[in-house]
Amino acid sequence: MTAVDASVEGPAPTHRSVAEVEAGLRHERVIAVLRGLGRSLLHLLITLVIVVVAWQAVVSHSGLSTYVAKGPKDVWNFLFVTEPDARFTAAENRAELFPLLWQTLRDAALGFVVGMVIASVLAMAFTVSKAVEAGVMPLALLLRSVPLVVLAPVIMLITGRGTQMSVAVIGTIVVLFPALASIMFGLSRASPQSLDLVHVYGGGNLTALRKVAVPGALPSFFAAARVSVPGAVTGALLAEWLSTGKGIGGSIDKFRAAAQFDKLWASVALITIATLLIYNVVQAIETSLLARMGMGDDTAIR
Repeated sequence: MTAVDASVEGPAPTHRSVAEVEAGLRHERVIAVLRGLGRSLLHLLITLVIVVVAWQAVVSHSGLSTYVAKGPKDVWNFLFVTEPDARFTAAENRAELFPLLWQTLRDAALGFVVGMVIASVLAMAFTVSKAVEAGVMPLALLLRSVPLVVLAPVIMLITGRGTQMSVAVIGTIVVLFPALASIMFGLSRASPQSLDLVHVYGGGNLTALRKVAVPGALPSFFAAARVSVPGAVTGALLAEWLSTGKGIGGSIDKFRAAAQFDKLWASVALITIATLLIYNVVQAIETSLLARMGMGDDTAIR
């Protein structure tokens, strides 16, 4: 080999293989998932601390009788510590309240699922056809503007008092409009260039929706899901109070009337904590899924 040939060849350039690049991307996405989950857990702890501190401050400085107002320590003792002079043990108290909590969570899940499904279908239909939007949107606005307490007698007249259908309808009405607005916003932000590309290759509106708009709207879909969690719980409590008489919503008024304030405060605390936990679970799922798809804030696609 001549000196000229050696100088031309020189050291071989180094290139990262496809497998190495993919491994790096997977590592980055795992780090993004773990970082997001850590943030969700931190936010949950901070929220719980704020709720407990604010709760104790209100009880301590509101001037209410300790017989009526129960603080975090009182609720903890009621649920997990059996006092020597207590009429019921902590286990008996949990055995009474936890089934009420599960019933309310089941009712909330029913309204959440039905409301999110209907909101997603309507948002996609509105995106594909403006005529559908013009015909259905006024009805959605009407349901949102009329108080549910006014609509409840009509709903129960149609669906029957105390039925799961009445729970589903009331929960759906609470969840529907905020979720619909959020999902429609996400679908409307689809890239015009990507939509044009689909149309250039002969794709119609449905193809553009499926290939471009829906994947790009996933962050808005999860935002709608997070907002709908407390809405679904509120709808379940309202349905239980107005219709079924079951769960925490149907029992709080009974506890108040019977002056069972320990049970009343414990019920409110349980459903509040459960709502915060579910909200953060949805947020953790969102963080994990979007990071795996390369759509998270902490994930860089190179």
